[in-house]
Amino acid sequence: MVVFFVFSGAVYARDYGDAIVSASIADARTLMPILASDSASSQVSGMIFNGLVKYNKDIHLVGDLAESWEVKENGLVIIFHLKKGVRWQDGHPFTGRDVEFTYRKMIDPQVRTPYSGDFERVKSLELLDDYTIKLTYKEPFVPALSSWGMSIIPEHLLKDKDINDSEFSRHPVGTGPYKLKSWSTQDKIELVSNHDYFEKRPYLDRYIYRVIPDEATIFLELQTRNIDSAGLTPLQYSRQTDGVFFKKNFRKFLLPSFTYVYMGYNLSDPKFKDLRVRQALNYAVDKEEIIKIVLLGYGTVSNGPFVPQLWAHNPKVKPCEYDPELAKELLRQAGWTDSNRDGWLDKEKRKFEFTIITNQGNQERIKTAQIIQRRLKDIGIKVNIKVVEWSVFIAEFIDKRNFEAIIMGWSLPLDPDNFDIWHSSKTRPGEFNFVGFQNKELDSLLEEGRREFNQEKRKSIYWRINQILYAEQPYMFLYVPDSLSILSSRFEGVKPEPIGIGYNFIDWWVPKDKQKYRAVQ
Repeated sequence: MVVFFVFSGAVYARDYGDAIVSASIADARTLMPILASDSASSQVSGMIFNGLVKYNKDIHLVGDLAESWEVKENGLVIIFHLKKGVRWQDGHPFTGRDVEFTYRKMIDPQVRTPYSGDFERVKSLELLDDYTIKLTYKEPFVPALSSWGMSIIPEHLLKDKDINDSEFSRHPVGTGPYKLKSWSTQDKIELVSNHDYFEKRPYLDRYIYRVIPDEATIFLELQTRNIDSAGLTPLQYSRQTDGVFFKKNFRKFLLPSFTYVYMGYNLSDPKFKDLRVRQALNYAVDKEEIIKIVLLGYGTVSNGPFVPQLWAHNPKVKPCEYDPELAKELLRQAGWTDSNRDGWLDKEKRKFEFTIITNQGNQERIKTAQIIQRRLKDIGIKVNIKVVEWSVFIAEFIDKRNFEAIIMGWSLPLDPDNFDIWHSSKTRPGEFNFVGFQNKELDSLLEEGRREFNQEKRKSIYWRINQILYAEQPYMFLYVPDSLSILSSRFEGVKPEPIGIGYNFIDWWVPKDKQKYRAVQ
């Protein structure tokens, strides 16, 4: 099928069909969106489900399942007017009852969602009619509108189900542009286009998400053109994709990322309870060395939980310089000395030794761990490195708090509210404050930042949050990597914008003479 568009007298044809094959080192854990806490699950479920709102290319909120909304009473009340005629992928009508059901599950203490904090701020939800919802908040809540980007789940399929352990997580039904066709664990997830999608039918018929747990193997698959899209390592981006083959068959993208990488400590571990120890470790690791060696310069040193392009980022917080002598002095003050002259620090006859755990397939994080290991050896701390498969990493180590230190990354929301990551109330299994950080001033600021609508006052709150977290070092904040990716050049309609390239995915298309894959429904 060919669709024609007319612009200023010129006629442009867009063809339906073909598939995009992307690759990632990690499989999804669940396609129940309100439980999806890892990037793979969120990426795939984001193709299947919709929220009430979403961000457009210029990072402004626009309607998704909501046609429009009204904000009243100084932000205490939001009235959503929902789109009519939207259907779930099984044909059942979408209504406000689905929104109300999702909300009830978000605040249900029995549901293991890490996102409940935003919805616990709601005082009441009233269904004025099937397509009008009135939300009243307990107090002003600035991220209220953006929080409704949360995917809505269907009441008619989940009303009497255990959300934590439902077949729906493997057989989801959403309102989105793509439907699940098949899921082979640790191998492949295949989605097909929803021809009845309320915005319009996507041009690409299929989205195939391949799980390849090794970056080198992903690169080989690019070279054989078995995959169309992937993230690149700095070495791949800068040197290995500069030849004629890649220039002819692919497009590369270098964009700012909304991600930072960190080493997090289990703060219930006695070794890391002493602030002087965490500060010492920060001084002992050369972040510029990591950026030079691991990222080949494609990144910046992190100074806390916000990336430089966000207004909440405090430029006055300067990352600590590499200073191993100061690190040794802080450790001496904390009682760690080499009492038996064996080259390792000890305290009360215990060697300072710990294990860093990170995920398989991410060579940047593994190499970062190796540099940390070497630098800490220089000051007398023995570091072991353990690399595990992603789903095991999350389920057996993160969720169970079964770690001493971890290297991970956060992909940040566009609103700086990070209550769910840092508030002392968010430490239950499945929640995001898995390092167990507690700070009364920070708790108060996180709560205040959600209430303050004045942008300048709110900015000062988050700048102070930035100061506290960098000073307290619950994480060793490492780096903000540039976003490096590659995409087959056969795809048309790809337009990089401040938010990235995936915002208009349903508009991507491939000319018929360049299509590789036949339609499968």
